[in-house]
Amino acid sequence: MRHDGAWTERGISDAMVELATHAALACAPPSKAAHCEVTVVLTDDAEIRDLNRTWRGKDEPTNVLSFPSGDMPDAAGAFDDDTQDGAPVLLGDIVIALETTAAEAAEKAIPLSDHVSHLVVHGALHLLGFDHLDDTEAEQMEDLERQALASLGIADPYADDAPIRDGNAGLAEIA
Repeated sequence: MRHDGAWTERGISDAMVELATHAALACAPPSKAAHCEVTVVLTDDAEIRDLNRTWRGKDEPTNVLSFPSGDMPDAAGAFDDDTQDGAPVLLGDIVIALETTAAEAAEKAIPLSDHVSHLVVHGALHLLGFDHLDDTEAEQMEDLERQALASLGIADPYADDAPIRDGNAGLAEIA
């Protein structure tokens, strides 16, 4: 869903967003085969600021927020049996803000499309139940992000030579 037409002007295609989502799901698939559905909302700083204030109590824009639907997999990656009736498992929504994301990409000297792909992967992993609340979780999530991004031909955003190396600097979400 595009809430801001500037995304198209910046070359961010639906196909690119879909590939990034599939890459995340391929690196961390649920243990039971399930058709999963994720909504990605491409918006602006004003809308994401409202969402961030409402849901996280932070009155500022951020780059990405994830809103799980409630059909998250358990620790083994399985979904409740009642979600396996042939209907897709609704994982949730990922919301990305253009201005903040574009500024971060420029600061890191990386293509906007690469940074958007990273944020989509990051948000999708949260919807799959991954988090980065402690060092072990952060390391596992970063490894999955690296795998997903490498499958898309995108450089490791956490590499030592990356312009910013602060773990999950700038990555915000609701998990």
